[in-house]
Amino acid sequence: QVQLVESGGRLVQAGDSLRLSCAASGRTWSDYDMGWFRQAPGKERQFVADISWSGSITAYADSVKGRFTISRDNAKNTVYLQMNSLKAEDTALYYCAAARRGTSYNFVYWGQGTQVTVSS
Repeated sequence: QVQLVESGGRLVQAGDSLRLSCAASGRTWSDYDMGWFRQAPGKERQFVADISWSGSITAYADSVKGRFTISRDNAKNTVYLQMNSLKAEDTALYYCAAARRGTSYNFVYWGQGTQVTVSS
């Protein structure tokens, strides 16, 4: 099992940058694919980005591609989401998620979320 804790969310201005962090606890962390999702009030949860267990493969939603970067440091049991050129539409509660390697990115472990608010 995995316990995830997100941090770094805050109120920022449009065009600003922000880095979110997700700290994980447990064993054999390199066995997990990781992802970021977000949910705005009244909207469905949206996929943002994910990264393979080794960090060599990444994927992004079209809405954030070119602006956001997902990365991980397995030695620190941490995954990051670097967000640049933030827009008001990026405002949401951001969740970190983990999927056991080999489960086709079936994310079953979730953090509590960290709020990102972008004003303009």
